[in-house]
Amino acid sequence: MTDASLPGDETRSWQRTVLVYFTPVMLSMLILGFASGLPLYMVFQKLSFWLRDAGIERSTIGFFYWVTLSYTFKFLWAPIVDRVQIPFLHRALGARRSWIVTAISGTVIGLAIISQTDPTQGLLPVAIGAILLSYSGATLDVAIDAWRIESAPNRMQANMAAAYSFGYRIAYMTSGLGLAISEWSNWSVSFLAMAGAMAISAVLVFFMKEPQAGVAKRGLEGSFGMKVVNAVWEPFKQFLGRLGGWLLPVILLVMIYRMSDFTMGVMASPLYADIGFDRAIVGGIQSGPGLAATMIGLFVGGIAVFRFGLMRALVIGLVITLITNGAYAWLAATADSDSIWQLTVAIVGDNLAGGFVTTAFIAYLSSLVDPANAATQYALISSFYAFVAKFLSGFSGVLADAVGYVNFFLITAAWTVPAGIVLFIIMTMGPKAATGQHKFAERETV
Repeated sequence: MTDASLPGDETRSWQRTVLVYFTPVMLSMLILGFASGLPLYMVFQKLSFWLRDAGIERSTIGFFYWVTLSYTFKFLWAPIVDRVQIPFLHRALGARRSWIVTAISGTVIGLAIISQTDPTQGLLPVAIGAILLSYSGATLDVAIDAWRIESAPNRMQANMAAAYSFGYRIAYMTSGLGLAISEWSNWSVSFLAMAGAMAISAVLVFFMKEPQAGVAKRGLEGSFGMKVVNAVWEPFKQFLGRLGGWLLPVILLVMIYRMSDFTMGVMASPLYADIGFDRAIVGGIQSGPGLAATMIGLFVGGIAVFRFGLMRALVIGLVITLITNGAYAWLAATADSDSIWQLTVAIVGDNLAGGFVTTAFIAYLSSLVDPANAATQYALISSFYAFVAKFLSGFSGVLADAVGYVNFFLITAAWTVPAGIVLFIIMTMGPKAATGQHKFAERETV
């Protein structure tokens, strides 16, 4: 059995495992995680709340959800982020930071446009602002993923993912503050406050370090048409060159590794309602011990990868996912509206597992990516699990109606079994590139 190892295992002391989170690159990752998360939460949650508060019909609000498709199809313009140099900013900041600042600027402008609109007077200005916010946010994700992958070696990618996800959760709480501001003042002030938070993030990017991994390989030669072809084809060619026939098992693992989380999560809230739990109690558990469990899971996942290796951490993630999904079957079979302790156990366990596998899984995806095409390759590989898992999750209600809650959650827990089989095959027989051990020289010297 192979595993991603660290050069000089003696360096993996517990002290170093913890202190790695207090380095400048981790602080930068925390800030960028915040910048990445806030646009999504504003367009996905707060925008719909604002429109409904203004009296817009639910069917119309539903159509606005389509603007979030930018996050699903961002791989289509990721080659532009990898290859195109932004005038003036590229020379001053470098490839990655220039795109990050540009994308953040787009989110600031989008939020500012929304803040000056009145949906009761027409939705076109709102749509323009929402589209700019959403597509700038998706582009920001592409640029930040590339920065993260190029700024640390494979052995630190789980720690980077934990810091990124922690910043994402801070963005979630900040978007909640935006909702409170809309109550204390008005929606215009709320959106402008969020625009201000994004602007501060852009300023902080100027003090971050520009990664140098892959810089020498990004230049393209030939005519404009040839450059376009190479920018799109080269990332796929690299995947095939490193993985060969193992590309299919790797893609299969990417598609099904988090299937349990996605399919189970859709039916969790309906289960709470059908059991009869008080909404305030559910919300209190989710935002209190549940949120704390997610944070702990994120960092424990990073520590597990750094301490024990990437593939072993993925195995641990499947085991705890199996157990915590099963806990919802236990909740459905035995709980009533007064079983608060069982509800707490289920939510805390699920959030702890979710945080752990998020960190480990992002680290695995990052290990597959070449720094020369980091934006394109990561956007492409991550789209496999995002699109397939979310598509199948749409049938969760149909399955729950057919088999009942208990069997539904047992089935979602069982998704870990095929994922475990594919993972075992890759671990025992796969090449280094499939097990996260391929070392890109530029990243290993970071």
